[in-house]
Amino acid sequence: MKIIKNIFIAIVVLVVLVLIAALILPSEYHVKREVTVQAPKDSVFNYLKLLKSQDDFSVWNKIDPNMKKTFKGTDGTVGAVAGWDSDNKDVGRGEQEIIKITDGQRIDFELRFFEPWESTDYAYFTTEAVDSANTKVTWGLDGKMPYPWNLMLVTMDMDEMLGKDLAQGLQNMKAGMEQ
Repeated sequence: MKIIKNIFIAIVVLVVLVLIAALILPSEYHVKREVTVQAPKDSVFNYLKLLKSQDDFSVWNKIDPNMKKTFKGTDGTVGAVAGWDSDNKDVGRGEQEIIKITDGQRIDFELRFFEPWESTDYAYFTTEAVDSANTKVTWGLDGKMPYPWNLMLVTMDMDEMLGKDLAQGLQNMKAGMEQ
């Protein structure tokens, strides 16, 4: 009986230590990738601000060609919303909304995921003229894992996991813009 009691106490202590660790571990992550596109900044920016353009280059939009898509508002303006609904667990259900546009420089999005989990993250594109014919594009994603799920950030490399998809999406966009 004493052995069982000691095992139980050890398990409780371990769980408490893990939960305390989760309190001090980071809960936010930031991922970004960049590419230089051989196209003028205005052309690139005007393409990127359209939510429907992401169908052409986003890795996530290509996972399920049968996903249901919805659009609300005027594409390319603040308040425009693109929704998706897929039976594929890697796509799920959610929507993104353009929440801010700094003309010619930056587009900010709020990403709302409903399935397979609920969360709200933020993404952005920035464009910077390298010269009159080349544009540096940055695609970034800022996310947060709530306590105690932030413990998973210890074993999950969000930069690697999401970064490869951002990088591939940027390469897809670059190829399309440079045709």
